[in-house]
Amino acid sequence: MSEASRAACVIGWPVAHSRSPMIHNYWIRQHGIAGEYRREAVTAEDFVAFASDLAGHGYAGANITIPHKEAALAISQPDDRAKAVGAANTLWLDNGALRSTNTDVEGFLDNLDASAPGWDRELETALVLGAGGAARAIVFGLLGRGAKAVYVANRTLPRARALRERFGSAVHPVGWDEVGGLLASAGLLVNTTSLGMHGQPPLSVKVDDLPASAVVADIVYVPLETELLAAARRRGLRTADGLGMLLYQAVRAFSLFFGVRPEVTPELRAMVETDLQKGK
Repeated sequence: MSEASRAACVIGWPVAHSRSPMIHNYWIRQHGIAGEYRREAVTAEDFVAFASDLAGHGYAGANITIPHKEAALAISQPDDRAKAVGAANTLWLDNGALRSTNTDVEGFLDNLDASAPGWDRELETALVLGAGGAARAIVFGLLGRGAKAVYVANRTLPRARALRERFGSAVHPVGWDEVGGLLASAGLLVNTTSLGMHGQPPLSVKVDDLPASAVVADIVYVPLETELLAAARRRGLRTADGLGMLLYQAVRAFSLFFGVRPEVTPELRAMVETDLQKGK
């Protein structure tokens, strides 16, 4: 990596599906930066050696995706947010030190702010479906925005209980069979599972049971409009889709890699939407 140019990448296994290069390279061109953003397919066995030597591979930083987020935390100097979530999705070099953060938190929150302004005003109860890494980031973000109760529903209850242990008594772990009874009091419903994704089983949740003021968010972005979001929109509920989260989580990562804070524009979103619709 020369002084005149900078490079960053996304590391995952698999990683060919990632739209991160499209997003970051759009911003590189937009800001006239001498740089490049690439994909790196790295197995779990090779991740530590690769990520610990980013500079040796020509990189100033990297986004981290499945299945490496917890390993990225362990090999780096994480900030308070990454520590709290228990996973890192962004690594960058800072005077030779490998630092990390988790931008999934603001990716989720900023997307909701843009899609459903005021969603967090007097938010009493949120219902989060799933208890994986994305759910951890989202629950952390919701509590930071003042949600008084966050119910976490998961088919494997111990995984949901682990979020209560991590984040405290405002988190209420529940079984999947309890979801229906919680919808009527939920001001925000968030799907963090792969249900409803192309090629996955459907997500069966009756949005008709939600309050008329509820907001529905889905982190799935293939398809762009999941059946959950389509049903919510038919009811006139405000929604936030997974593509928005993908775009907004990239903003701070780009600023750490390239020293410029970019913006999520309609043009960028339209470009990624078109690519997703092509099924590439």
